[in-house]
Amino acid sequence: MSRFSEPQHPDFRRLNTSISFDVRLWPQDIAQSRAHARMLAAVGVVSEGDLRALLDGLDEVGRELAEGRFAVRPDDEDIHMAIERRLTEIAGPAGGRLQTARSRNDQEATGVALYTRAAAARAADAVGALMEALLARAQEHLAVALPGYTHLQRAQPVYLSHHLLAYFWMLSRDRARFGFAAAEAGRMPLGAGALAGVSFETDRRMVAAELGFAEVVPNSIDAVSNRDFVIDYLSAAATCATHLSRLGSELVIWSSEEFRFCELPDAWSSGSSIMPQKKNPDAAELLRAKAPRIAAHLSAMHGVMHALPLTYNKDMQEDKEHLFDAVDTLELCLAAARGMIEGVRFDVERMREAASDEMIAATDIADLLVGEGVPFREAHGIVAGLVRLAVESGRTLSQLAPGELEQAAGEAFAGAEGLARYRQALSQSAWLESKVSEGGTALARVREQIALAEGMVGEGGGAAAGR
Repeated sequence: MSRFSEPQHPDFRRLNTSISFDVRLWPQDIAQSRAHARMLAAVGVVSEGDLRALLDGLDEVGRELAEGRFAVRPDDEDIHMAIERRLTEIAGPAGGRLQTARSRNDQEATGVALYTRAAAARAADAVGALMEALLARAQEHLAVALPGYTHLQRAQPVYLSHHLLAYFWMLSRDRARFGFAAAEAGRMPLGAGALAGVSFETDRRMVAAELGFAEVVPNSIDAVSNRDFVIDYLSAAATCATHLSRLGSELVIWSSEEFRFCELPDAWSSGSSIMPQKKNPDAAELLRAKAPRIAAHLSAMHGVMHALPLTYNKDMQEDKEHLFDAVDTLELCLAAARGMIEGVRFDVERMREAASDEMIAATDIADLLVGEGVPFREAHGIVAGLVRLAVESGRTLSQLAPGELEQAAGEAFAGAEGLARYRQALSQSAWLESKVSEGGTALARVREQIALAEGMVGEGGGAAAGR
């Protein structure tokens, strides 16, 4: 008997049905159904005989799904209904008792929470692996100089190790964000029923313990209407993907013929259909393009949840496709980034050559004047004048005549001693090793970073708490 007098319109069925994408939640649905069945037996709602039939039936349904033998029927609206339908075919009347003391509302929320928790933990692990790869390459290239850039213009020299570690610290924040997302997905909605709780004295904590949840959601309304943990994952994924896009962009630039700072591994590069000489950094380029895709899923999920009245609304069915695609995309991007970092070959000499441009020592010359008592803004103007003189005359800073230096800077660069200080400031090692502030690029400070990073790589970012 049905409440409706006419069948659903075929187009509505297509709009309403989610099994084409939520089928991937079958392992989570089987797991929570097994735990729920055991709890029902433990509190006396179903008999031990029914429990055996339910567990055996769920085992068979799981095997069919795992082996690709599960037959989806046209009236299977979602994976939860499909599994219940098949379970009842196998287990008989006992199958119809499994839905006692639960609703598709709390069932679906629980499945998505289980999936999100696992995805966040995997992401934290993958980010950690990329952090390790960056740290290893930084250790390998500890004292390799290259120009640092602002506005994509040569600014000040840094060590390659220092530059690579910047991405390490970005990713360390990403790993912590995924740990937070995993923890937020660690509260169990199951047992909330449709929205108000259930009419049986159930043991939600027994189910939570079996499923690895740290606690249960304390409010039944919040349990079925909450998808914050999905937003938390998508937020972490969008920020992480943005960081990967920056890394990808630099690999594209650095591997260009104009820079020639590195060569990407063949395994992560493509050729041209008509130009046989080409080696295209397609994987790095796709890191750039995938980031806005993931960010768009975050924005769309905010749109799904925005202004929804409590509790469950069908709008929330749209959570899964945004989540699933973001998970798949991010995991692929993290694998690509790690593969490229592990296999990239840096052209050390080309980097050092680019870092020998004396113009990027301009700030150090200004700092030298400050050390002689010249106010920084005045020193900045003096050195800007020297740079202009060198550029207009086609010379380097070290080729300026002593008289020109004295005229511009007065006593600071006068005489043999002042000239010697000026020449010393123009040596590449002086540019790099002068940056002695904490977090700077001087080797002693980079070594401090490496020691700190070595202590962090195995921490796991807190994701373990949400597994």
